[in-house]
Amino acid sequence: MDKDTALKIASGLGAGFRSGEICGAASGAVLVVGLKYGQRVAEDTGAKVNCNAKTVELLNAFRAKNKSCVCRELLGYDIGAPDGYARAQNAGLFKTKCVDLVKSAVETLEELGY
Repeated sequence: MDKDTALKIASGLGAGFRSGEICGAASGAVLVVGLKYGQRVAEDTGAKVNCNAKTVELLNAFRAKNKSCVCRELLGYDIGAPDGYARAQNAGLFKTKCVDLVKSAVETLEELGY
């Protein structure tokens, strides 16, 4: 997959799916797990079970490092609300904390061998 396509596919993940829910960095890491372990055909239930287990393992490891997988908990602002988003942006969290969370997600993927 080319870089532009990958960026387009993942662009909706940021800001906790634009609602302050699951962290975009954690969501992106789950996409990586799916690329490596996901099922290619519906009948491959073994791959589905394995991918599900790998996803849970990844999210548990991310949560252990960062205390949560929920965007609003990680940032301390409900960025699903306009004022919360603006406050997080004014605090510079998207360029600091979010960058650190992306790094944490990548490190977690590497540590787990994904």
